[in-house]
Amino acid sequence: MNDRKQTPLSYRILRWFVWLFSPKFRTSGLENLPDGPCVIVGNHSQMYGPIAAEIFMPGRHDIWCAGEMMHREDVAEYAYRDFWSGKPRSVRWLYRLLSRVIAPLSLLVFNNSHTIAVYRDARLISTYQRSIDALQDGRSIVIFPECYDRHNNIVCAFQDKFVDLARFYYKKTGTELCFVPLYVAPRLKTMYFGRPVRFDAGSPIRRERARICTALMDAITAMAVSLPEHTVVPYPNISKRKYPKNIPLEVYDETTTV
Repeated sequence: MNDRKQTPLSYRILRWFVWLFSPKFRTSGLENLPDGPCVIVGNHSQMYGPIAAEIFMPGRHDIWCAGEMMHREDVAEYAYRDFWSGKPRSVRWLYRLLSRVIAPLSLLVFNNSHTIAVYRDARLISTYQRSIDALQDGRSIVIFPECYDRHNNIVCAFQDKFVDLARFYYKKTGTELCFVPLYVAPRLKTMYFGRPVRFDAGSPIRRERARICTALMDAITAMAVSLPEHTVVPYPNISKRKYPKNIPLEVYDETTTV
């Protein structure tokens, strides 16, 4: 979590350029946001989800970000593995070079945006603690939990450990958090918020992980297919020719191959 008053001029200039050249996202469904802080869970939509959340999302909030993107010794390898490792072998050398070139830019962006570092080791407890502190301060948490496993033509499967944040928050405050589904549609220049899903503190955490992830993925999918036909920007960095449409899954599977 960062105070923009303390951010360097270079970051503020970069942020302005990102605002200038990115889609100007509108919002729809703000009435679905609860009065208090919540966890907003959306499709990553490559770079568009985090950009939309950082620049255009209303309200006070912090965004979960891969911790590797915030540490000089980790960013190049992580960027290549996560963004470009699926590129053709003949050009992978170029993307390895690019992953090193963007390292200073990544450090500037992710260490000055409203981010909370997410780790996959013992440091994960610091992710939860900072998130609980933010929630208690009235800030919502924004998470893009997709992995590379395909769920349908709208979203990839969700990594489910983010749901544990609600368990820790309940232990600390006695309040059951709401998870709000978010569909980011760059081609429609809109962020769509769906009805919240409330954490059930009386249910086993494994059941809650599965229930909440399924409910959120289903809600995001339903929002997407209810909209006018448009191209979905997927999480994986694939060829634009293979970007799916927001048509219902059964139709998509019969007529389209990704």
